[in-house]
Amino acid sequence: MSQLKQKILDRTVTLGVVGLGYVGLPLAVEKAKAGFKVIGFDVQSQKVDMVNQGHNYIGDVVDSDLEKIVREGYLRATTDFASVASCDCVCIAVPTPLDAHQQPDISYVRSSTESIMPHMHKDMLIVLESTTYPGTTEELLKPILEKSGLKCGVDFYLAFSPERVDPGNLIYKTKNTPKVVGGCTPECTDIAATLYEAVLEAPVHRVSSPAVAEMEKILENTYRNVNIGLVNELAILCNRMGINIWEVIEAAKSKPYGFQAFYPGPGLGGHCIPLDPYYLSWKAREYGFHTSMIESSMMVNDRMPEYCCDRAMEALNENKKAMNGAKILVLGVAYKQDIDDYRESPAIRVIEALKKRGAEVSFYDPFVAEYRENGVVEKGLEALTEEVLKQADLVMVTTAHTTVDYDFVAEHAGLIFDTKNAMKNVTKRENIRVL
Repeated sequence: MSQLKQKILDRTVTLGVVGLGYVGLPLAVEKAKAGFKVIGFDVQSQKVDMVNQGHNYIGDVVDSDLEKIVREGYLRATTDFASVASCDCVCIAVPTPLDAHQQPDISYVRSSTESIMPHMHKDMLIVLESTTYPGTTEELLKPILEKSGLKCGVDFYLAFSPERVDPGNLIYKTKNTPKVVGGCTPECTDIAATLYEAVLEAPVHRVSSPAVAEMEKILENTYRNVNIGLVNELAILCNRMGINIWEVIEAAKSKPYGFQAFYPGPGLGGHCIPLDPYYLSWKAREYGFHTSMIESSMMVNDRMPEYCCDRAMEALNENKKAMNGAKILVLGVAYKQDIDDYRESPAIRVIEALKKRGAEVSFYDPFVAEYRENGVVEKGLEALTEEVLKQADLVMVTTAHTTVDYDFVAEHAGLIFDTKNAMKNVTKRENIRVL
């Protein structure tokens, strides 16, 4: 048994987590709660200061858990990567967005790896958790890390283990979600799997290489992207045919096998589903391959904000009102219900499209008081009042927050376009249109 593996089992290793965002901070907290000393690294000094003060800023982290492990000395944060030298295992959990041309932006992964490299030592484990295209671990990270003079699989261990964070999920959190691990060598896989088995309550699934683990993550989210694209396209067709797509889906759900329900909406949001297919289609072109089915679903999903604007305009026309100059109240800018995360939110794209067509748009979100888009801060309404609802020519539901009183909305709004079927339980429906 290697010395590092024994130290993991004995819980005498020091663990590092690079990136203290929606993925990294919950991971650091779970490792600290499992009895490991953890150092969190982030380039944003504000996040580092908040962690060191025990102040939580991530919805999936319990405030008291963070405060306790910081107070007891199990977790500290820093902007100084020199502290990597005191770590035995380092996990990288930084953003992997798309650039302005919808190409993978792996600059955060690259810069994090370059910051780690000068401080590496023998018998050390590096794990990439950031979602990326197949080949990143071996083609990008490995050459950079080996500039340290250490050889992968001999002097240090390298693996990929995709994050599976689902913000707002009340059942599956970091601790109880199964993990996939693929290392550059069998021993790399074994060391990384041993670490996660020591931290998590869920099983760890080992695969033969980092590329398999990287592709597995892309498959997870592309599967959802394609199926959401299918149901969005059917929603458009059903509207033309005068059929309620939501009723169709509920009927299909009655089959106990062979069907999984996906739902239409104003588009895709979050840090994974809208982005991952672009990573795969970009990488596929290197092999002269076009992911035609995937790209078709992306096209359908990408046009949903504009389609929802068209439907909003139709609803206004029915009331003899023009889109230009209409007062539209958007309910919800978070990318999914009951969270404060608005990354890649389709609701924001809907708002932009409405404004381009001359509408006067305001928004209310019980979880998001304001959001920043293109360097501009947009502030929401502080409360959803009877007066606010009555003043709107159209109320547009774009996020299905469960804390909103939809009966109150239906009672006081003159016209409603519900893109999420959030108001399905409202009985008085004369003023409600659904996607």
